[in-house]
Amino acid sequence: MKTLFKPLLACLITAGALAAPQALAADIKPRIIRFGYGLAEDSNQGRAVKLFADEVAKRSGGKLKVKGFGSASLGNDVQMQNALIGGAQEMMVGSTATLVGVEKDFGVYDLPFLFANEKEADTVLDGPFGQKLIARLPAKGLVGLTYWENGFRNVTNTKRPITRFEDFQGIKLRVMQNPVYIDMFNSFGANAVPLAFAELFTALETRAVDGQENPVNTIQSSKFYEVQKYLSVTKHVYSPWVMTASKKWWDGLSRDEQKILQDAALASRTFERKDSRAEAMRSVKFLTQQGMKINMVSDAELKRMRDKAKPAFDKFAANGGAEVLKELQGALGQLRK
Repeated sequence: MKTLFKPLLACLITAGALAAPQALAADIKPRIIRFGYGLAEDSNQGRAVKLFADEVAKRSGGKLKVKGFGSASLGNDVQMQNALIGGAQEMMVGSTATLVGVEKDFGVYDLPFLFANEKEADTVLDGPFGQKLIARLPAKGLVGLTYWENGFRNVTNTKRPITRFEDFQGIKLRVMQNPVYIDMFNSFGANAVPLAFAELFTALETRAVDGQENPVNTIQSSKFYEVQKYLSVTKHVYSPWVMTASKKWWDGLSRDEQKILQDAALASRTFERKDSRAEAMRSVKFLTQQGMKINMVSDAELKRMRDKAKPAFDKFAANGGAEVLKELQGALGQLRK
């Protein structure tokens, strides 16, 4: 009996070690990790959070459990970010625009017509420039793990198609609580209204605002097609998300636990970008089927918008952003050679 038992026990131990070698580390403790995000559970954001949770569970042998809280149920991005800084919440994913409140140089990503395509954005965000900005977050009480993709932002409204910047005249347009967005759309003739994302659907439904701007994925997942008629493809800003953790909490983790979370974050980044881009193509078709009138803004008109938005670059530089803007433009220049 003992002769049979020993080989069986050895096989079980070996199988367990092969299945989740990190889970055998003595300093991986059972933990519940609250992960907040703004969009719905069935959005690209929600699917990526689930993938992240699955990766963390697999790599930790089930000891680290990530619990996702979608639809801003833990608060809007600003509220969750403050909770992370205070150590009251473990993780979140949110807009770089929200990070401007703690590290102003993240505002460079909000400048209009910066990236020409997704490949440029990936290379800059994952390269030295993007990682240099993330490396500043620990001093602000946050740990940046990776960038996800929100995507290129486009405009919706209930009044008219946007074919040139003059069409913005008189439109009450919800924008993020960020001065770059406010200045840009005001320069186009819109009445820019800063408003938290969690309040946006109700504001559109009650006509407190006429329109908003977001990637097509978000327009679909947030059901803005129910309260918006026109979608104009402007691609005026490429908007990244950042996955962050509370530094107070992170510093209490072991190195093995930190590595599991970092590796799972990188796996989620690959998944999220691929998923987000595939969904964007499906979303355009879906929104058309829901009755939205979709128009592409011509290259000539986009150039006019880009020229009109140039003061945003000058203002950003004058307000202390000259160095980070020069670095980003240098990185883009190297790519485009």
